[in-house]
Amino acid sequence: MTKTFLARLAAVAAPFVLALGLGSAPQLAGAQTPAAPQAAASAAAPAPVAVPEKPAAPAAAHAATAKVDNPYGVGALWSQSDAVAKAVLAILAIMSMGSWYVIVTKLLEQMRMGRQARAVDNEFWNAGTVQAGTARLAEGSPFRFIADAGMQATQKHDGLRGKVDFADFVDLCIHRATERVQRRLSNGMSLLATVGSTAPFVGLFGTVWGIYHALTAIGVAGQASIDKVAGPVGEALIMTAIGLAVAVPAVLGYNWLLRRNITVMDDVREFSGELHSVILAGSAAA
Repeated sequence: MTKTFLARLAAVAAPFVLALGLGSAPQLAGAQTPAAPQAAASAAAPAPVAVPEKPAAPAAAHAATAKVDNPYGVGALWSQSDAVAKAVLAILAIMSMGSWYVIVTKLLEQMRMGRQARAVDNEFWNAGTVQAGTARLAEGSPFRFIADAGMQATQKHDGLRGKVDFADFVDLCIHRATERVQRRLSNGMSLLATVGSTAPFVGLFGTVWGIYHALTAIGVAGQASIDKVAGPVGEALIMTAIGLAVAVPAVLGYNWLLRRNITVMDDVREFSGELHSVILAGSAAA
């Protein structure tokens, strides 16, 4: 009886077991199907070949050492400019060289006169006579030139000059010599003033000429592209910069040397006044 019950239970459960097996079979097949093609593809595909990378260091070094030509520099301006622009550049260069020459030479002259002024205090005024003190001064010294003028005044006070008061005549001769020293000391200062006042306008003329070339290039090309305008405009800006670079040192040098000239001339005038007094005192004692 028990066997009969189990046989019936198995017969009833068999359809359910068969249905569960059929439902799970497609899922297992779907889960296993993609793996097979992938494995086959990976097995059939050739192994990747390693490509060696090119070293980047030589290229970077070459890029770092490569020279980039500036088509808008001063060299390009000189090579590509016309006769007018070259003339403007030449004038500015001459102005700059002339102003620097004056600045250097006048500075050396002022320093030399400062040393000669100290030599006057140590040598001239310690001498016994004006003639002996004059002989101690260096040749070409402005102080010796003034001392010689004072000594010659004492010897030329005769004839028509003798009708002039002796003190006034000596003062006139010394004053004339002092003025000559001042004029000699002021030589070249007018060049600095001229360069400082005219160099910006010369550079401005070059600027106007460069803008004219820019407008001409635009008209010929028919379009205001940067490659047509950059060259002439760069030329114009460089002209302006050069004009200012020439004018500014000239103006500064003029003002600086002018103040130094005042200091040097104070020493010269002080020497002239004392020399005049000494000569008058010597003539009165004689």
